[in-house]
Amino acid sequence: MTANEDQEMELEALRSIYEGDDCFKELSPVSFQYRIGDHEDPKAFLLEVSWPDTYPETAPQISLDAFFNNRICPEVKQAMMAKLEEQAEANLGTAMMYTLFEWAKENQESLMEDHQPVPSAVMQPSNSEITNFTSTSKKKEKKEQLTKSQKRKMTGRTDNRGELPRGWNWVDVVKVKHKTGGKDDD
Repeated sequence: MTANEDQEMELEALRSIYEGDDCFKELSPVSFQYRIGDHEDPKAFLLEVSWPDTYPETAPQISLDAFFNNRICPEVKQAMMAKLEEQAEANLGTAMMYTLFEWAKENQESLMEDHQPVPSAVMQPSNSEITNFTSTSKKKEKKEQLTKSQKRKMTGRTDNRGELPRGWNWVDVVKVKHKTGGKDDD
């Protein structure tokens, strides 16, 4: 079989194996991404693999340069790349994408054992940061200050829930009609 026929067969197999898998993404017929771990997992990483024209006789191009991997320090990335390339070399001549992805899933802990999250300028805020932000923004909103006499008048007008009755600021139509008179007063 030629390299293109091998690639077509492997592509078909990958599509059927990973159909419906949110971790797998086909970027093009010769380029793929696979997320190892959950989004929230600090040890999760995105493995990007591209096939050269002579694949599977030559090793695929493996990359960890995706934006998802920005929190992984360069030393850990280099160690991971070395181990992944070693696996690719061991499987030369055969369809290895499934094997490579599964090996990475099984060895995620050992691949990321030295991982310390790198602080990044662009990171998603945690839930505590979000609530802290909303609480500070609520503190900045000031309500209109009322005098004591305004407050007394307000309590006289409110119902048991502290709400003003409907139409509390309407003009008393009956009083106005009484003072001005109606159309029938000729």
